[in-house]
Amino acid sequence: MLGKMKRLKGEEMLWGVNERRWLILTLLLLAFVRGCPADCPTSCTCGLGNGTVVCHGAQLTTPPRLLPDGMTRLDLSSNLIEWLGRGTFGNLTELQELDLSDNLVSNIEDEAFCGLPSLLTLRLRGNRLDTIQPGVMRALPNLRSLQLGDRLSHVEAGVFAGLARLRHLSLGMASAARQVPIASLSSLRGLRSLRLSGLGARTLEAGSFHGLRHLRHLRIDRWPQLEELNPGALDSLNLTSLSITRCNLSSVPGHSFAHLVYLRCLDLSHNPITAVHGSALKGLARLRELRLAGGGHLAEIWAGAFRGLPSLRALDVSGNKLVTLEEAAFESVGSLESLGLGSNPLACDCRLRWLLQAKAPGLDWGRRLPTCTDPEGVHGVQLVELGAAELTCRRPRINIRPQAQVSVAEGQTVRLACGAVGWPAPLVNWVAPDLRLLSGGKGGRLQMLADGSLEIRLAQAGDSGLYLCTAFNLAGNDSASAHLLVSGWGTPTTPASAGPSLLDPPTLTVVLTLGLACFLGVTVFCFTLLLLWSRLKGPIKRTGSVEVLRHSSSISAQSEAIKYTTKML
Repeated sequence: MLGKMKRLKGEEMLWGVNERRWLILTLLLLAFVRGCPADCPTSCTCGLGNGTVVCHGAQLTTPPRLLPDGMTRLDLSSNLIEWLGRGTFGNLTELQELDLSDNLVSNIEDEAFCGLPSLLTLRLRGNRLDTIQPGVMRALPNLRSLQLGDRLSHVEAGVFAGLARLRHLSLGMASAARQVPIASLSSLRGLRSLRLSGLGARTLEAGSFHGLRHLRHLRIDRWPQLEELNPGALDSLNLTSLSITRCNLSSVPGHSFAHLVYLRCLDLSHNPITAVHGSALKGLARLRELRLAGGGHLAEIWAGAFRGLPSLRALDVSGNKLVTLEEAAFESVGSLESLGLGSNPLACDCRLRWLLQAKAPGLDWGRRLPTCTDPEGVHGVQLVELGAAELTCRRPRINIRPQAQVSVAEGQTVRLACGAVGWPAPLVNWVAPDLRLLSGGKGGRLQMLADGSLEIRLAQAGDSGLYLCTAFNLAGNDSASAHLLVSGWGTPTTPASAGPSLLDPPTLTVVLTLGLACFLGVTVFCFTLLLLWSRLKGPIKRTGSVEVLRHSSSISAQSEAIKYTTKML
C-alpha cells in the first residue's frame, strides 16, 4: 500500500513538471507569433513586440513592400537601394525612425517620404547624393533629427523648408563646396546641434551661422583645407560645446571664440597645432573640457597657456610631441580631474614632479598611461610608477666657452662659440652689450645658431662690447662672457693681449706732429724762393687797349670808339 502511494505521488510530480514546461513553450510561441507576423519580410528580422524591423545588409535594391503594422523603427542600412520614388514606403503612419545610411541612393523624388507623418529620425549618410531638390523634406513636419549625405555639392535654400521642429542636423558636403550653405541653414531657427563635414574651404567666413541663435552644439569635422577662422565666424552663436577636428589649424584660434562665455567643451583634436601660447583661451571661464589630442604636432605649451580657465577639469593632449607639461601652464592645478598625456615623448624630470606630488593619487590618466622616453634610466617606465624623488634635474654647465677677447675688422663675420650641458637640456641665450636678449631666430646681422653660438655678420664698430652667454634650466644657470673689438675697415688687427696698437693715442700724436712740421717747412721754403725770384726780375708791367662799341641814344645812331688803357700786373 505504501509503495502504491509513493508511485502515485511520483507520477503526480512528473506530470506537474511536464505541465510547466508545456506552459512555458506555449507562452514563448505566442510571443514569437505576436512579434513576427506573417507579413514580416523574409530578408528582415522583426523585433519581439517592440515594433523594430531590421533589414541591415540584406542586399535589398528597393525597400520591402510588405511590412508589419505598428512598426516604429525600420533599419535599411548597408543595402543596394539606388532610388527613392513617390510612395516608396507606403503609409507607415507609426514609423518614427528610418535608417537608409550606407546605400547607393543618388536621387530622391518629390513626395518620396509621403505617408511618414510621425517620422522623428531620418538617416541618409553614406549615399551618393550630390544634391537634394527643395520640397523633398516637406512631408516630414515632425522630424527632429536628420543625417544627410557625405558628398553634397550644393544645398539649395528651400531644402529644409517645413522642418520647423528639426533639432539635430548632420550635413556632409563635398570638397568642391567652398562655403557653408547659410541660406539653407538660416531657416532652421530651432536647430540645437549641427555637424558640418567635408567642405573644401580654407577659411570659415564671418556670419557663416547667421540666424541660428538657438544652436548650442557645433561640430566642424574633416575640412582638410580649413586653416583659419575669421574673427566673426561664430559671432551670432552662443555655444556650450564646439568641436573643430581633422582640419588644418596650425594654432588655437582663440580670437574667434573668445566671446563664447558659456562654452563648456572645446575639442581641437587632430589638427597640426604646434604650440599653445600664453592666454590663448582667455575668457572661457566656464570651460570644463579641453581636447588637443592626436594631432601629432603639439610640442610646446607655454606658461600661462590655460590661465583664464578656472573651471577646467579635463585636459587631453595625448598623441603629440610634448616633452613636458609644466605646472605654470595652469591657473589652478587643484581643479584638474582628468589628464590625457599618453603617447608623448615625455622627459620624466623635475618638471613633472608636481603631477606626482599633488595629482597622482586621484588623477584620471585616461586610456593610455604616460610613459617616459628620457632620461635613459627610466626609458619605457610609466610615469605613475615613479616616485617624486626620482624626477630630478641637473644644473647647467657651460662646457664650450667663448674666447675672452675677440678682435675682428669691420665688415667681417665673427662667431662666438658657446655650449652647455645639463638636464633638462638648458636654454642657451646671448645678451648683447646694450642688454638686448639675442635668442634664436632668422633675420638680422646677429643670429643665434642651433649649437648655441652667436654669429655676427658684417661687423660694425657699434657691435663692440661685452657679450654674455647664459644657460638656464629649472635646476639653475651658468654664464660666460666674451669681449668683442671691431676695428676700422681694412685695418690689420691683433689680439688684445699682443701689446699696444700702432694707432693708440701716443703714437697717433707723434705721427701728426711730424707730418705738420714737414708740411710747414716745405711751405716756408717755397715762398722764400718765389720772393727772391720776384726781387731779381723787378716789377712787371703790361698795357692793353680795348675798343668798346656803344650805341648812341640819339636819332643819328652813330657809334663812337672809346679807348681804355688797362695796366696789368
